Amino acid sequence: MSTNKGNTSANKAAIAKPVYDITPFTLLDFPDKTACILWFAGCNMRCVYCYNPDIVRGKGNLLLSDVLRFIHSRKNLLDGVVLSGGECTLHREIFWLSHKIKSLNMSVKIDTNGSRPGILKTLIKEKLVDYIALDFKALPGSFEAITHSQLFATFEETLKLLLGEGVPFEVRTTVHSGLMSKAHISAMVQFLESRGYYGHYYLQHFVGDSDTLEKLPASSKNKLSGNYSTEKIDVVWRN
Repeated sequence: MSTNKGNTSANKAAIAKPVYDITPFTLLDFPDKTACILWFAGCNMRCVYCYNPDIVRGKGNLLLSDVLRFIHSRKNLLDGVVLSGGECTLHREIFWLSHKIKSLNMSVKIDTNGSRPGILKTLIKEKLVDYIALDFKALPGSFEAITHSQLFATFEETLKLLLGEGVPFEVRTTVHSGLMSKAHISAMVQFLESRGYYGHYYLQHFVGDSDTLEKLPASSKNKLSGNYSTEKIDVVWRN
């Protein structure tokens, strides 16, 4: 199996046009805030169910000057900006951009696969992020097959970091019945609980209405439905 450790030239932070696209408005992606989403190009994982092939392969369309101009135009209309991807933490420019966003009195949310704990630690220390969504791809036994990467250890390091820093965050998982079973999901809940996580754990059922990095069979939510909540973790389906 081919793997990607985040060192290929296509995933370097210095992409000439680092942002693939902008979603100008969302009420769903930043809790309790109106926001826009910046889709950063490039990723150090190749999740088989990923529905953004062009984004993860680093096909950027927008300069940071384009992005900043758009954000300025929404200064008094939006509460925050979501930095997503791809994997936005591959881009060291997010420090500069987050500072610009915060200077406009707007909040910053980061969507991440957890592969860059050092970047997140600095963002938190410098108060450049207000909320983090951490993708929990899978447990070690199937992590490499699903993500085509060997980055579980850094995900685990990121989870430990967020549990100790006090910044608001959530954990979420995209589930596909061809890749996971009920037992696997239950084991993921147990893993989080054993690491000291509590609160909401969000499940997002894969919806196959666009091309993905690998051809997958249809996924059945019925095969995965059930109550996975524990005394400490409330498992919530988002779709």
